[in-house]
Amino acid sequence: MTMSLVVRDGERFGIVVSSSSPAVAARVAHLRPGLGAAASQNVTDPTLGASLLDGLADHGDAERALADVIGAARNAKTIAHRQLTVLGRSGPGFAYSGSRTLGKHASATADGAVAAGNMLAGEHIPGVLLDAYAAASGDLEERLLAALRAGVAAGGEEGPLHSAGLAVVADVDWRVTDLRVDWADDPVDRLGGLLDVWLPQRDDYVRRGLDPASAPSYGVPGDL
Repeated sequence: MTMSLVVRDGERFGIVVSSSSPAVAARVAHLRPGLGAAASQNVTDPTLGASLLDGLADHGDAERALADVIGAARNAKTIAHRQLTVLGRSGPGFAYSGSRTLGKHASATADGAVAAGNMLAGEHIPGVLLDAYAAASGDLEERLLAALRAGVAAGGEEGPLHSAGLAVVADVDWRVTDLRVDWADDPVDRLGGLLDVWLPQRDDYVRRGLDPASAPSYGVPGDL
């Protein structure tokens, strides 16, 4: 059971995801700064997310990148089990749900966004994610979390959630936000708590990476 939302916001890309399985974000979320983002879910093969981003790096066409991964000979025996989304530097997102995707599954796309899920409470859930994201305000991370919460409130997945994650790339060569709750009874609420702690410090940690002398310290010896 997994649902995810991949978005583009100017030069930034973000993903939010939840699942009944442990450590979902470690396997599903794939992002490259300045290039795009992808999700590889449902009987997950993380290499497919990397392959989607490699395709974007080669030619920048998200639809072609998805078609190439689906059609690759090495994936022929397993691709029916997979659910994939991909989003590039322009245009809409694209999604694929193989014939053996689990339970009720669906996807929804828009300019700069794509959502998908499997073993859902209803096929409306990806649309709820997109609509809630579009209606939300605040930083990109806050809008992603608002969308996930709306998806859960609308029924979410068939079973209980146990993990969730949120990641964003911007104008540096690492994830400026990378938050995960790998196993909990209330992963979305815990993810929100992590974001409350992280977001006020996010930009300072970027400055530390670029120019340590100019960045503030939070008073912890050996602080990152």
